[in-house]
Amino acid sequence: MSFNIALSGLNAATADLGTISNNIANANTTGFKQSRTEFGDLFRRSSYETNGAASGAGVQVARVAQQFDQGTINNTGKALDLAISGDGFFTLSDNGARVYSRSGSFGTDRSGYVVNAAGQRLQVYPPQATGTTFNTGQLVDLRLSSNTNPPAATRNIEAGINLPANATPPTSSTFSPTDSNSYNKTTSITVYDSLGSPHTASLYFAKTADAGSWNLYTTIDGNTVGNPVALQYDSSGTLTTPANGIATLDAMPLSNGASPLSLALDIGSATQYGDSFSIGTLTQDGYATGELGGLSVTEEGIVQARFTNGQVTNVGQLAMASFANSQGLQELGNSSWAETYASGQVVLGVAGGPGFGAVQAGALEASNVDLTEQLVSMMSAQRNYQANSQVISATDQLLQQIMNLR
Repeated sequence: MSFNIALSGLNAATADLGTISNNIANANTTGFKQSRTEFGDLFRRSSYETNGAASGAGVQVARVAQQFDQGTINNTGKALDLAISGDGFFTLSDNGARVYSRSGSFGTDRSGYVVNAAGQRLQVYPPQATGTTFNTGQLVDLRLSSNTNPPAATRNIEAGINLPANATPPTSSTFSPTDSNSYNKTTSITVYDSLGSPHTASLYFAKTADAGSWNLYTTIDGNTVGNPVALQYDSSGTLTTPANGIATLDAMPLSNGASPLSLALDIGSATQYGDSFSIGTLTQDGYATGELGGLSVTEEGIVQARFTNGQVTNVGQLAMASFANSQGLQELGNSSWAETYASGQVVLGVAGGPGFGAVQAGALEASNVDLTEQLVSMMSAQRNYQANSQVISATDQLLQQIMNLR
């Protein structure tokens, strides 16, 4: 009997050493979660046995439990390196089968899909038509397209300028953009047509003989657009005409096949103070064609594509997963797990939501293996192995003495 008890101890110690060895071997594996061997005693007796002096029958491995403690988050600076600070898993597709991982080391394959080293595709919620909300009822593979971002024609120009109150009418009464004597001040801004081609829009301000009155002329690529806009300021330097501060210009036909350029001038913040011309703001809302220039991921897991034209497009939001019993997950290797009956059904959500941690971009979660702790555990397992070996040796000596009695 003692042989069998000691043998169960040897087997348990061997299993413990195997678990510790695996932990140590994966001390540098991204997203790896260490395991712990848990034991249970063996006690065999019949249903009718009531002998309180019966001894145990040894030990068995009850389970090898995964420990999902947070690993250290290390910055890498790579846009597709992602770490979860808190609870939750990344959701991945392995040829259509869902798997889950804490390892956020991602890249792109030749088709532009975001994948890990095993080729499993990262799952996201797709953006809805608004581009700012996401369809949380659908999961899709995250794919980064190399397509260009389409241009947008300029519709509005906002000009927050100050005109000098002491200005006098120009010497030439007939406006011409080539005659500096026909206007007082000018400024220019680049605008874009429907094809993304740039054009130079110039604003010319000419003082009239009436107090607080100006004419605003607009040219596109040197061609005058429609009639001048009359500006009127009151005695406090506030714009009163046009009443709403918006001046709509005539549509400007273009020769490159683009739609006519229709502009509205927002000059509601224009003032007439002091003796100097100044520009506070001069902006427009159009942009040219853009190429994919970069990628960013917010703490909420929103993946954003940045384009060279200054536009940012939401590509998707990371689908995060959690389980009632994470230790019930089936380990698949490559720092990934699968749902089981013991783990409970997956609960999907978004980063930062109830029960889910935040996503940190440009970082990776290191293994949660504490090497010092594992080395101490290894020595303890080794002592257990040696002690059980001594029991076998002692039992052998006793049996030998019994044999010698004969």
